Amino acid sequence: MDGSIDVNGTAHPVPDDPRVSLLDYLRHDLGLTGTKKGCDHGQCGACTVIVNGQRINSCLTLAVMHTGDSVTTIEGIGTPDQPSDLQRAFMAHDGFQCGYCTPGQICSAQAMLDEIAQGWPSDASPDLTGTIKISDEEIRERMSGNLCRCGAYANIVAAIRAVAEERGHEAV
Repeated sequence: MDGSIDVNGTAHPVPDDPRVSLLDYLRHDLGLTGTKKGCDHGQCGACTVIVNGQRINSCLTLAVMHTGDSVTTIEGIGTPDQPSDLQRAFMAHDGFQCGYCTPGQICSAQAMLDEIAQGWPSDASPDLTGTIKISDEEIRERMSGNLCRCGAYANIVAAIRAVAEERGHEAV
């Protein structure tokens, strides 16, 4: 197929097989194994990536649908040598146990913080037009599409809250 997909700042050709999911394209064709296959039904969030600034479940979309798009995976957010602020916070707050869901959690959290910075309200936002203040309830609502089977939710919320406050988001 013609065209390319920008993944973490590098253009890659669209796969020839139009049936390949974005998840399988990232993992198998590009070798970016940080994005995980959990349920393969869009219910767990382990496969969350950021496409053109919005978080999506990569298991539910075909790679060819993203011709010309910009995709960010966990590998594009930070590296072991230079982790992002979210990755450092997840380590500092023990926001993971087995670690399987962590890449999707961090991609989702990155996009979530961008949504808040842009003033996008959620169901937990008390005011649809005012400044969105970071609260545990706001974070839990916005991260509800990402499951952690180990139950590290309190630590995940603490990590995200710490980064939100570092980035200057108003807290409750």
